[in-house]
Amino acid sequence: MVGAVLGIVSALGVASAIFLVLKWQRHRLRWMERHADSPNSFLRVFSYKELKIATKNFRLKLGSGGFGSVFKGSLTDGTLVAVKRLEGSRREEKEFRAEISSLGNIQHKNLVRLRGFCAEGLERLLVYEYMPNGSLNSLLFSGNSESKLKVLDWKTRFEIVLGTAKGLLYLHEECRECIIHNDVKPENILLDSEFSPKLADFGLAKLLDRDFSRFLTTVRGTRGYIAPEWFFGLPITPKVDVYSFGMTLLEIISGRRNEDLRLQESNKLYFPWWAAAQIQPGNTIDIVEEGVELVEEADIEEARRTIVVGFLCIEEDENVRPSMRQVVRMLEGKMEPQTPQISWDSDGNVFTCSLE
Repeated sequence: MVGAVLGIVSALGVASAIFLVLKWQRHRLRWMERHADSPNSFLRVFSYKELKIATKNFRLKLGSGGFGSVFKGSLTDGTLVAVKRLEGSRREEKEFRAEISSLGNIQHKNLVRLRGFCAEGLERLLVYEYMPNGSLNSLLFSGNSESKLKVLDWKTRFEIVLGTAKGLLYLHEECRECIIHNDVKPENILLDSEFSPKLADFGLAKLLDRDFSRFLTTVRGTRGYIAPEWFFGLPITPKVDVYSFGMTLLEIISGRRNEDLRLQESNKLYFPWWAAAQIQPGNTIDIVEEGVELVEEADIEEARRTIVVGFLCIEEDENVRPSMRQVVRMLEGKMEPQTPQISWDSDGNVFTCSLE
């Protein structure tokens, strides 16, 4: 009798397990069917096993950051992808899928396209289109200056600046709801096969339910791009992206980081200080990286205008900074930027620029 009872209990346990698995599979299929006709039907739901195979057990690492690590992968049809394995996600699967659904609606030629995602157990992964020329950071600050100058001529640099600005404008004003990127820097500007820029990692702070003010204290290498509002406890608006964009713009034009402790000349350690000193005497073009040719008079004017825009963007007072729409208009020559007035503190170290 005991054996019979145990046998019945075991059979019921197995049957219950099978029932739960089948129920979960039906639930997953129903979810996929509900989303098949949605605007996000192009988003594919990947299994963890698929992505593990595609990335060869997450071997080829493309990079890492505060949100997680990125791996190169190849799907079964040969399509190359970039798989971001998220870390510290607080979202339940249902919430995660809802946020992914909103991110899936974001489509712009200067934003990296989300192809799909995976949400299994504790794993949260995003699958993006693969950018063959990697990040702007690796190209802009590479050791081989000759090959860099060959690829990053003036026209390409300006197009990267303008394309990045248009991507931010889309996030700020043309999405259904405003998205503040919060981490604009060369590492998050990826380049496609034609070296066109595409912003990456937008919306991830919201997706992971992160308190970005706390998150920033743990991220290395981004201090130079953080707007003053973060340190003064002021409200965070899209103008924080404008500030970060301005710093990135100056780096793209000059080919050097905003802070470089390796330099011997103290006045060049913090690049914006040195660059600001070139504005007033009319040496603006000296900020352009040496070796980058400005062939025509139009290039020189374009460079001057672009540099002035960069300084307007890094103004300490967010109310003086332009919006990204104004930035795009100024870069395109549809709006003339007013040359900022540079003022220094009593020690001659800290500068501010204003339109007054």
